[in-house]
Amino acid sequence: MSQVLTSVQALPELILASPATARRKLVALAGPPASGKSSLAEKLAEKLTALGHKTAVVPMDGFHLDNRVLSSFGLLSRKGSPHSFDAPGLLRLLPALKSDEDVFYPIFDRKLDMAIAGAGHLPGDCDIVIVEGNYLLFDAPVWRDMAAFWDFSIRLDVPVDVLEYRLRERWRFFGFSGEEVEEKISINDLPNAKIVAENTLPPHVVLKDQRTRT
Repeated sequence: MSQVLTSVQALPELILASPATARRKLVALAGPPASGKSSLAEKLAEKLTALGHKTAVVPMDGFHLDNRVLSSFGLLSRKGSPHSFDAPGLLRLLPALKSDEDVFYPIFDRKLDMAIAGAGHLPGDCDIVIVEGNYLLFDAPVWRDMAAFWDFSIRLDVPVDVLEYRLRERWRFFGFSGEEVEEKISINDLPNAKIVAENTLPPHVVLKDQRTRT
């Protein structure tokens, strides 16, 4: 059964206490769009590194399929949905992340709206890797196979009104009009959040955000 937390304070200790199955400890940080995954992953990495365990963050977003590929599949309007990612490619990366080797991986550039191959580097002396993304605990073909690699897993549970507020702020920041923002949220972002909520594998920890809006 998953442990439910309302504060992040205990997470570093729980991560360190979890048994490792290989040279590096792999932590999954999953949650819906705009749930705060990236910020939390960076904070955890800083804390764990300060405690003497060099930690890096590898975002799942580097495995977005290119817009040209999505257009050919009729998926461009659903970019960010499970089928718009190279899930097999991410699955192939996970064994390398658990090794003691230097690893290069793709990074998603939100301004360019595209993934850049080899833009991320994981040094060989890294002890812990936090992989963050929407579908790391998604109970569906290929995605569920990733569960075997997680030494520790966290799912963010955020109220829908908080997600909506954050998503509006995100898309406005990137220059989309009010109508475009609402379309993105209603047609793509919130349906993706629903998929995450309704089809999830049990994590070690559920981190609940109890705020009504932020």
